[in-house]
Amino acid sequence: MVDDDRERGRARWDDGLIARRAAEKAAVAEERVPAKPQEEEDALPPLGGSYGGPLRRRLDALHELVGLSRTRVDSEALAEAGRVLDEAAARQRLSSRHTVIAVAGATGSGKSTLFNALAGVPVSETGLRRPTTSAPIALSWSEGSAGLLDRLAVPSRLRRRPLAGGAGDTELQGLVLVDLPDHDSAVTAHRDQVDRVLGLVDAVIWVVDPEKYADAALHERYLRPLAGHAEVTFVVLNQIDRLGTEAADLVLDDLRRLLDEDGVALGEHGEPGATVLAVSALTGEGVPELREAVARFVQERTAPERRIAADIDAAAARLRQAYVAEGRAGLDERARDAFTDRLAVAVGAQAAGEAAERVWRRGAIRACGTPWLRLYRWYERMRAHGSTDPRLEVPVEDELTARQRVEQAVRIVADEASRGLPVPWAQAVREAAVRGAEGLPEALDELTVSMGDPAARPPRPAWWPAAVLAQAVMTLLQIFGALWLVGQIVGVVEPGLLPPVLVMLGGIIGGPLVEWACEGAVKGPARRYGQEAERRLREAAAACGRARVLDPVAAELMRYREVREQYASVVGSRPPASRIVVGGGRSGPSRLGATRAGARVR
Repeated sequence: MVDDDRERGRARWDDGLIARRAAEKAAVAEERVPAKPQEEEDALPPLGGSYGGPLRRRLDALHELVGLSRTRVDSEALAEAGRVLDEAAARQRLSSRHTVIAVAGATGSGKSTLFNALAGVPVSETGLRRPTTSAPIALSWSEGSAGLLDRLAVPSRLRRRPLAGGAGDTELQGLVLVDLPDHDSAVTAHRDQVDRVLGLVDAVIWVVDPEKYADAALHERYLRPLAGHAEVTFVVLNQIDRLGTEAADLVLDDLRRLLDEDGVALGEHGEPGATVLAVSALTGEGVPELREAVARFVQERTAPERRIAADIDAAAARLRQAYVAEGRAGLDERARDAFTDRLAVAVGAQAAGEAAERVWRRGAIRACGTPWLRLYRWYERMRAHGSTDPRLEVPVEDELTARQRVEQAVRIVADEASRGLPVPWAQAVREAAVRGAEGLPEALDELTVSMGDPAARPPRPAWWPAAVLAQAVMTLLQIFGALWLVGQIVGVVEPGLLPPVLVMLGGIIGGPLVEWACEGAVKGPARRYGQEAERRLREAAAACGRARVLDPVAAELMRYREVREQYASVVGSRPPASRIVVGGGRSGPSRLGATRAGARVR
């Protein structure tokens, strides 16, 4: 189908005087130029190609990046990256031996005249009527470019072959030159065609004239956004025949200054960047230098890869805010410990440990204390319980509930984990934490119930029965001494005050001493028992919080680290591109003019 369209295009082109002259010149050229040997034909690269080295790795990393980010990053932000991948795949399937260069410019800049000068004959229509060029016109120096032109949607009737050198124009073999409509055309469809084709070609020749070289529409709409494509950009100052030598140099220097302000790297001093030239398409001045620069550019056969690499750079720059964190992101041990502490407070781990310690000590005091002191304490408790004095009421504290404490702990750890992350990943981390927090308070309550109350049945040490027996002996001594005195008073027992008093004093003093000794001996075991109870409850709450909140958050952070590594591979360093020579001036090698200070290498 493509061959038929090409043949029909040739048929249309063969009508007319120019076509007949072209056919005559082509016939003469075929007689003069010997046929290429078969082995030379076989040495040409095949149609299509493959990306290798850093570009292949960057494309693979971009593909992985898009796949990992579909559920996290906004689809509009990934659309440009997806377009780059699609265009890279489409360009890879087409001819790798051809370089497609578009000639673009404003109304009246003379781009069609320059296009014809490069072709050697008037292929593209020129004139005073504006706009003159209404559709892209393609000029191909070799066979096999039909697929590329189909991709650009260039009609078959607008596909041409060079006439001046024909197939013998070897330095431009593989070049496909496309003349575009004016980018500032009053017809919206023309501007849309320019924008569409510029996104598909391998390189661009921007044609400017002394009047419109500083046009804001050109710099703000095209040159500045495409500053990263400097290595596949030619900027040609046309119509220098209208200027004197000094004026042309001044305009060229100012053009370089504007490009530098746009961020377009200039290919000076052997560094990669845009090629800047001054020509006159009408008189032919500077056209051989441009033709030579384009020929070197085409023969390097790296323009498609450079264009795709620049597209990847542009897509990565747009995605930077979605992948590059501000500072160090993630959860450190301090944040994890703080989250565990807050959950422990929510489940009352410390309060439970303290309660277990108090119960242990209270049990020791009850078991080893004097009966009189226990009776007094019972009386005090009953008195306090039955009192209506408002001063004795315990004030109600405005404390957070357990659920509120859990929610607060989750919110704080989510903020800690998402701090500094790009917005999509920070949102994903918070959502993971919120999902994990659902049902966490209930799970902690069930956990507390399942573990039981450590203060309900505290264990008793082996020495408690001996202490209880000693306290009973002290109590019996008191009772025995009191009965002895009563018997002396009644006269049943022989009088003698000292022995019963000593027995009673021994019991009275010995009872508190036993109680004090037991209370001192129980402090260490009671504290350890409370700490163990607190530890078990804390660890259980931490395990529950880790499974429900920290692990999902860590998974999101791990996914972010993966995409961050892929993004680093996408942005990764590129090998130095082949040098693009910068020229300018009026004849011969141009002087460099403005310095390249501040120009950014893309």
